[in-house]
Amino acid sequence: MMNSKMKQLLTALAISTAVVAAPISAVQAADKGASTVEEGKKLAYSRSKGNCLACHMAGEGAMPGNIGPALIAMKLRYPDKQKLYDKVWGKAETQTVPNSMMPAFGHNGILSDSEISKIVDYIYTL
Repeated sequence: MMNSKMKQLLTALAISTAVVAAPISAVQAADKGASTVEEGKKLAYSRSKGNCLACHMAGEGAMPGNIGPALIAMKLRYPDKQKLYDKVWGKAETQTVPNSMMPAFGHNGILSDSEISKIVDYIYTL
């Protein structure tokens, strides 16, 4: 488990990054098609679908969890967007964290391929 100082540091970093990156994200969303990104955001925040906030801090989502890493700087962390898609879908060969608690959303039929694509489009703006 992370100690409280490390959690505070990561939270501060995530908040400061979100504030600086917000205008850039808006432009990127317009380029991608705001409707797709907005649909992905709704799916990611939905408790009956993506439920990303149960484990991750993401965007301006309220009451995020802290089991998973904060969803920030996603383009830097996943320069190849397909690898992020594969991670959410649940392809074993791209699962870089052994014993991860994250469900294989596509593999287990929790989300459709289209829904995962929309969520990835949204997460990629963070």
